[in-house]
Amino acid sequence: QTCAICLAKMKQGSGQAIFTAECSHSFHFHCIASNVKHGNQICPVCRAKWKEIPLSGSTLTPIQGRVTPSPINWPQNDALMAVVHRLPLPHPRRDLNRRHIVPLYQASEPGIFDDDESLNHQHAISERSTTDAVRAMEIKTYPEVSSAPRSNTYSNFTVLVHLKATAAAASSAKRQNLSRNQASLSQISQSPRAPVDLVTVLDVSGSMAGTKLALLKRAMGFVIQNLGTNDRLSVIAFSSTARRLFPLCKMTDSGRQQALQAVNSLVANGGTNIAEGLRKGAKIMEDRKEKNPVASIILLSDGQDNYTVGGSVNVQPQPNYHLLLPTSISGRDNSGFQIPVHAFGFGADHDASSMHSISEISGGTFSFIETEAVLQDAFAQCIGGLLSVVIQELQVAIECVHPDLGLVSLKAGSYPSRLMADGRKGFLDVGDLYADEERDFLVTVNVPATSGNETSLIKVKCVYKDPLTQETATIESDEVKIERP
Repeated sequence: QTCAICLAKMKQGSGQAIFTAECSHSFHFHCIASNVKHGNQICPVCRAKWKEIPLSGSTLTPIQGRVTPSPINWPQNDALMAVVHRLPLPHPRRDLNRRHIVPLYQASEPGIFDDDESLNHQHAISERSTTDAVRAMEIKTYPEVSSAPRSNTYSNFTVLVHLKATAAAASSAKRQNLSRNQASLSQISQSPRAPVDLVTVLDVSGSMAGTKLALLKRAMGFVIQNLGTNDRLSVIAFSSTARRLFPLCKMTDSGRQQALQAVNSLVANGGTNIAEGLRKGAKIMEDRKEKNPVASIILLSDGQDNYTVGGSVNVQPQPNYHLLLPTSISGRDNSGFQIPVHAFGFGADHDASSMHSISEISGGTFSFIETEAVLQDAFAQCIGGLLSVVIQELQVAIECVHPDLGLVSLKAGSYPSRLMADGRKGFLDVGDLYADEERDFLVTVNVPATSGNETSLIKVKCVYKDPLTQETATIESDEVKIERP
């Protein structure tokens, strides 16, 4: 029998204190006592709530939450356990002096993750044709009405601003039906585009054992195979703690083989420490020596964090999900650098509220994977988007044209927006857009009476960075006008 926390063998009568919980899972007493001392009173294997903990004279008040059944009796599908190309399963190394099993890729980590593989700066920019360099952004505006009596004033006149990323039409066509056609994703990977730095943060807690882990490995194998040679990947595996399997490395043939072997070595055990996984994933992005133009984190979990948000007796009625996110992800450090997290909730027991909050705060997306078999399709859709980013750091400026006109509000959903004090100008921070991605914003203005035949309302200006050339581009709309009969 193996302790799920330290992975060392447990033997009765060998001088080791062993704690068996009410859910029937056993651990070294000193391992689980340390776990509980940090505020976690949930089984690291099955996440059952404990009423009795390994501290003398202590009894817990039950905490509201979900209990996940033990994964021990889950069906195993051996055919799914092999990652792409059926790479051989690595064998753990045994330290004969310490009775401690050290799994493959669990080498000591450096204090600073600046060991990322160097980039080839001669990527496909030179291959870009002039037809690819045409306007990457389409701006359309729709006033509430096309004409209004000149003698009337309007205090809340609305204008719809519609944006569409239109560059790389060929690539956007290839993005159609990615989940049905894996060759399409491969074609995007090989076409001229901005290379990606990707960190996947994977839940390998005890509840992921069995078919879930097998499907995760297969989906990750698909991702690895479809990244290009200029893309870089690093993988974080987290349970009670988090570890980096390998640094950011390019997905060349050797890089793919290393990544596939590392993913295939994963074993499910322990609790769910999402915050630690995200902290380590963000650290990889922060510490890297060189940067690809596009950077994202993919988070996958089937449970809820029971260390930072859900592991304490003093559970707040409204959990502060900002605690799960490092400042570089949430944007609270005011550095202007923000890493989007694309979160995937796996199965019925995941914490949808926390996953949705993580993605919304970071500017990423949230996907609910209700049926385990569609995990690979969901990953394909996400990767297809990351590999077709055509607009970066998009900022939209709305400016009044008529001297007596003023902005009332900018309705932009969760996107940050601000109005200047004089009400003449406003800004929206949109960020990145994929090919064919569309966004709508609602602008409200005060329209004065006039003696002319028409009134010019606003004009829209988009400033963004081309991810392929890293050049700044500006596109302006025509003035929005209405007739004044």
